[in-house]
Amino acid sequence: MNFKQLAFIAGSANDPAMCSRILREHAKLEPVKYRGWYDWFCSYSCHLGVYIFLASCYDSRIIRNWSISMKSISLFSGAGGMDVGFKAAGFDVLAANELDKYACDTFRANHPESKLIEGDLDVCGEELHSYKGVDVVFGGPPCQGFSVAGKMDPDDPRSKLIFSFCNIIEKVKPKAFVMENVKALGALSKFEAVRTALISRFQKAGYTVTIHILNSKDFGVPQSRERVFFIGVKNGINPIYKGHFKKYLKAAPTLRDILIPLGKPGTKRNDRICNAKVTLAAKPVLRKSPYAGMLFNGQGRPLNPDGWASTLPASMGGNRTPIIDDNHLYFGKESWVEGYHKHLMAGGKPQGMHDVPSYLRRLTINEAALLQTFPEDYVWCGPSSKVYSQIGNAVPCGLAEVVASCVRDALSGLQKTETITVDSGENMELAFA
Repeated sequence: MNFKQLAFIAGSANDPAMCSRILREHAKLEPVKYRGWYDWFCSYSCHLGVYIFLASCYDSRIIRNWSISMKSISLFSGAGGMDVGFKAAGFDVLAANELDKYACDTFRANHPESKLIEGDLDVCGEELHSYKGVDVVFGGPPCQGFSVAGKMDPDDPRSKLIFSFCNIIEKVKPKAFVMENVKALGALSKFEAVRTALISRFQKAGYTVTIHILNSKDFGVPQSRERVFFIGVKNGINPIYKGHFKKYLKAAPTLRDILIPLGKPGTKRNDRICNAKVTLAAKPVLRKSPYAGMLFNGQGRPLNPDGWASTLPASMGGNRTPIIDDNHLYFGKESWVEGYHKHLMAGGKPQGMHDVPSYLRRLTINEAALLQTFPEDYVWCGPSSKVYSQIGNAVPCGLAEVVASCVRDALSGLQKTETITVDSGENMELAFA
């Protein structure tokens, strides 16, 4: 059954939800106006179904909103992971800002339509002031000062960059903004003073802010990666609550689902390999799961092909790059990692540092990028260590698309707020006021 037949059936059945899904599936063909859809359907003599279908679409404002492109600017853009997601959700990214040279090269290679302002945001931020009133400003300020993988120092100079983001919001005054960071910034009491100061400034600028901790694996990304999103909308626009994300929940594929179609390391589609050796720890740290703890030297943990990846770090490229068992992945053989873990848990002695089978190797650049849901044909610039860093620092494109879609729903009035149950304390701007 083709699109036209589905559309007619949905219209005849007066099923707006189905009509909306059909339209969304085919939205990327080309934005069209109300009259365009009317003419298109009439050309297929759909009579009664035409009018019901068009009426349901018009009532839900889908056609009207798709004919209006939403504009955004990107801060702390990195390699452009959030930009990929926002573009997929229907936003034009007019301008972006990034400091790192190699990330800038990657961004330019993949987003030539966006004006890239290269340099320190505190120095060149004025160039973005001309975009005043843009629909959305989004970005992920460097998070090392708040990361559990770092010193968690709120006085780290990089921790101040969240307020550089705030400076742009106060000057540009977008309809909405999205600021991403590590989970700790949104969850730990240690950073409550930072959150309070940040929320206070957003409030004074005229925004209602909600804070969301989201895990990528809940939205179709093959990686367990929790991040916090501060989402603000101008006062008068319905805020985004946890319930608004429910319609975007999606089961994540396994590593096996993602990596096998790519091909083995060294093949045409998987040619950017990591040469860091895999060696065994003399004093392994054991956990209940063979994929936790520290069985190997360095901080690169093994990945389970039948599950999701753990959070991919920006420090990949050497012995912190995750480990793959090719025999387990490609041939379905028993996991060497699980067998060795079982041996150690039973009281067995650790093997020698170099007693690692040859089929254990490091995650490739191509594989890491797919686990972050970058398009396979994404162009990466710079030496391998810098590319791994760009990938590990990125917001998964698929998760960014979900957040962007929720923001678009709010700005276009497609939210059904009356059906959303707000959890106690969820409106975090009130909790911190």
